[in-house]
Amino acid sequence: MNTSHKLSSWVSNIAPSPTLAVDAKAKALAAAGEDVCGFGAGEPDFDTPEFIKQAAIKALLEGKTKYSPVAGIQPLRDALAQKYREENKIEGVTAEQIIISSGGKYSCQLTMQALCSPGDEVIIPTPYWVSYPEMAKLCGAVPKYVEGREENAFKITPEQLKAAITPKTRLLVLCSPSNPTGSIYTRKELESLVAVALAADIYIMSDEIYEYLTYDGAVSVSPASFSAEAANRVVTVGGFSKTYAMTGWRLGTIMAPKPIATAITNLQSQTTSNTNTFIQYGALAAVTEKTQAKEALSKMLAVFDKRRLRLWEGLNKIPGITCQRAQGAFYLFPNVSSFGMDSTEFCGKLLESEKMAIVPGVAFGADKFARFSYAVADVVIEKGLERMARFCAKLKK
Repeated sequence: MNTSHKLSSWVSNIAPSPTLAVDAKAKALAAAGEDVCGFGAGEPDFDTPEFIKQAAIKALLEGKTKYSPVAGIQPLRDALAQKYREENKIEGVTAEQIIISSGGKYSCQLTMQALCSPGDEVIIPTPYWVSYPEMAKLCGAVPKYVEGREENAFKITPEQLKAAITPKTRLLVLCSPSNPTGSIYTRKELESLVAVALAADIYIMSDEIYEYLTYDGAVSVSPASFSAEAANRVVTVGGFSKTYAMTGWRLGTIMAPKPIATAITNLQSQTTSNTNTFIQYGALAAVTEKTQAKEALSKMLAVFDKRRLRLWEGLNKIPGITCQRAQGAFYLFPNVSSFGMDSTEFCGKLLESEKMAIVPGVAFGADKFARFSYAVADVVIEKGLERMARFCAKLKK
């Protein structure tokens, strides 16, 4: 009997998610009784706010269990259009431009599928979220990397972008606040990048999933707000998972020019059909119940900020490690290259000897670094810093 299987070129060309793999390994060790400090997953350790859960429960009890419109329930699309007009300062946004999808990750995938054909180039600044290159490959497109250098807070410059653009370039991916670095582009920096993209007539996918998670007075800015021309070339993706601890709900959003929104809706109609109906009412509460949403977000932000500073200070005290002070999301991205090994070996030995899980920077296109998520309990941060210091001290001997 032939037990070998020939898989499609699409699935054979992609890699599994390294962040989920690290998290799974840490959970497996914990399940086996090990005292594991896991800094791998990009998932808030808070519960979803009660008012959001109750809104979804109410919808479920009211029988909102049938198919929703492909692009999402109308009240949620209306509320998000208003949010983009008022909060993000993007003029003229209508509900017809909004699509609700099954997660922020799927929002990115749908956007790339709608815009990219085989052979197109997708410019992806490094360090990047691990899934961007694989999404491009699933469209038959070619990822093209531009290095965001550590000395520039991991952000690319307009000169670098201009040099990377070719006749095959179709899309630029921007993520601000950034996963994995926590860096945030200023308005001026984004305006310069958008000007280059517009001059070259390419699209921008602006991943703003962490837009509300900012610190030190930094502000997240939407490139689609700069001008009518920019709004016509920018697709803004987001969701509820990071802001409201709704990772398991799988709810993403897309705001796009109408022709692109129509194309994305058609794609979704042939894949998931629509997003889970009753949970969209939980998302609606998150958007419309502004006082409760603000209170819940403020509490989480205060905790994240405290953890950010504690972990950042602690890492920088360890000889051999340098770490930028991130201004957004819930990640730090320290340089661990002084220990004479690549990030995979460093993180593997750390997990083996100290039962501490962090994600190798090579997964994000930056092999000198490693990613820490500080969406973990304070006790995990304290234990982790102690274990990290002990591990690094041994390597320096």
